Amino acid sequence: MGLYTLTEARAELARLRPLLDELIAVRADTSELAAALAPGGDPTTLGGLPEYKASSARLDELVTEVQQTGIHLKGLAPLLLDFPAELDGVPVLLCWLEGDQELAWFHRADLGFAGRRPLP
Repeated sequence: MGLYTLTEARAELARLRPLLDELIAVRADTSELAAALAPGGDPTTLGGLPEYKASSARLDELVTEVQQTGIHLKGLAPLLLDFPAELDGVPVLLCWLEGDQELAWFHRADLGFAGRRPLP
């Protein structure tokens, strides 16, 4: 997809929320399993190497699903998504950060997260 309108981006975010919620949960499980498998790691009830491999593979699948939408996946921990858009003729990225209740931020495409502002 090319550029999103704010309405389209908000609808796409709502559609993706179950997938994003799963991605966050699988990310946490994968991290816990990796820590348990490290030398001297604390045991986990999540399993061992087979569960880590399965969790890691599922995490890769979920990341790929997000990337195939045309949304920019800028960060995994915390999850950070950018939706290409225009505001008043200026290229921007509508920005959603894990924990945000809605899509309410943007930044100019050339500034990145440091230029993040609330939507007008």
